[in-house]
Amino acid sequence: MTRIDKPAASLDAAEILGSIGDVAYDWRIDSDTIAWADNAARTLGVADIGIIASGRGFAQQIDAEGGQTRFDVVAKSSERDTGTGVSYQAQYAFKPAPGAEKIWLEDTGRWFAGPDGLPVRAHGVVRVISERHERERQLAFLAEFDALTGEFNRARLIETMEETLNEAVRFRSSCGFLLAAIDNLDRLNEGYGFDVADEVLAQIAKRIRSRLRGSDVLGRHSGNKFGVILKNCSPDELTVAAERLLESVREETIQTAAGPVAATMTIGGVTAPRHARSVAEILSHAHEALELARHKRPGSFNVYRPDVQREVFRRDSLRATDQIVAALNDRRITLAFEPVVEAATRGVAFYECLMRAQRSDGEVFSNADIVPVAERLGLIRLLDHRVFELVVDNLVAAPDLRCSVNVSPDSITDSDWLIGLGALLNAHSGIAERLTVEITETAAIHDIDDTRGFVSRLKDFGCRIAIDDFGAGYTSFRNLRKLGVDIIKIDGAFVREMTRSADDRAFVHTMIDLSRRLGLKTVAEWVQDEETARALAALGCDYLQGALIGLASPQRPDAFARSA
Repeated sequence: MTRIDKPAASLDAAEILGSIGDVAYDWRIDSDTIAWADNAARTLGVADIGIIASGRGFAQQIDAEGGQTRFDVVAKSSERDTGTGVSYQAQYAFKPAPGAEKIWLEDTGRWFAGPDGLPVRAHGVVRVISERHERERQLAFLAEFDALTGEFNRARLIETMEETLNEAVRFRSSCGFLLAAIDNLDRLNEGYGFDVADEVLAQIAKRIRSRLRGSDVLGRHSGNKFGVILKNCSPDELTVAAERLLESVREETIQTAAGPVAATMTIGGVTAPRHARSVAEILSHAHEALELARHKRPGSFNVYRPDVQREVFRRDSLRATDQIVAALNDRRITLAFEPVVEAATRGVAFYECLMRAQRSDGEVFSNADIVPVAERLGLIRLLDHRVFELVVDNLVAAPDLRCSVNVSPDSITDSDWLIGLGALLNAHSGIAERLTVEITETAAIHDIDDTRGFVSRLKDFGCRIAIDDFGAGYTSFRNLRKLGVDIIKIDGAFVREMTRSADDRAFVHTMIDLSRRLGLKTVAEWVQDEETARALAALGCDYLQGALIGLASPQRPDAFARSA
């Protein structure tokens, strides 16, 4: 033991090394003798230091697990000693005694050559690195394998898939890929807890593994999905393999700590290179097949088949994406203003601001074409943001302008989008009070609580709220009261035929009457003739909008009428 009161200057090298758990040694290779520091037996766990007093004796304690031994790195070194020695480092497993638990050592030293250039002496230190080695081993394992199942992780699975595909192309053979998803894993998490769900995943991985051929490869693709690579696999064999895996899961319940749990999985598959010539295509097509199987029936298998219409649809989507993004970047998103008038006086009450998007050649997109595509591709929030920027600019430029603008369902549920809108409105005092935000009825009833939160925030800003296309989704008036909206826009499908259909007239009359009782204003859309306009006014409708009143114009009117 080193005395703690001993001056540091008097400590020799062996003592210093010993104090931090390192063991110094001097190995005379020519005589095969090793001189160890005093702490060697204690640090290495050797009962008799004489056992490792020679290079041969020490080598006999090295475990056969692997790693380069000291002898390997010294005797087999390709470097030459130029007079200052040659450094070396090795890691290996050391067994202090038969049956004893092995320890891992890091051996760092320097060897020196004799006149013939061969090593004659080496000295250095060994350090016990068992904990570090275990951490490194675990990291190396996790670099390729999934910790829960012990199968390949996603990266290693994809790497193997690349190798298998290249091999299939080179030898003009065929391979298959199955993407298997555990059904309703979220329900298992909720009903039994994450630990039990993990047990289910691990057990299913074992069942899948038990049904594979020796050449097949299994990996965990993502949370609830496994990927199976089937080498030398024909389309018929792909189907047989998939059915075999489905059966392995559904044939009996899975035993867990919480008791037996029933589980199923759904599989999508693809044959390559016949239907996929790259790993990206394999994954994409397998996902498509999986989603079709889920849609058809959970717990089933579906194989990918080329679909010309689907490919055309995708190309159209890509082209539409490019056009929408280009229109945003080139500032080709503009507004058109459609008047909404008071039913009694026909004076303009406000204008609905409608989006217009121009192509690079100046032609205007149809909103019926661009909006559904933008919603499907996740671009609608960008369009909404640009439209609101333009609306705010117009409200700033025209202090008497009052207008309304529609917002998409995706933007309603996007907190970041709402924050951006708040910043636009707060930057200009008094703007929000002249703005009505329209929400479609179908969006409003999709999630009443989320919509109510959105409406509440907008009303805090000072905006009014309108429900557009009211009547299409059959929202109850109880929900209207719950949402706290200000205006009801009656779906034009009921207004258009109300003078010729008693049912439509009764429907419109009922909505106007109930709205008035709730203190809500009503707007009738698609008003196309005087007879309909007069009938609406007689029923007590507040505002009219449609071809009779005026079509949308890209030019903002020079003067705006008083708002109701």
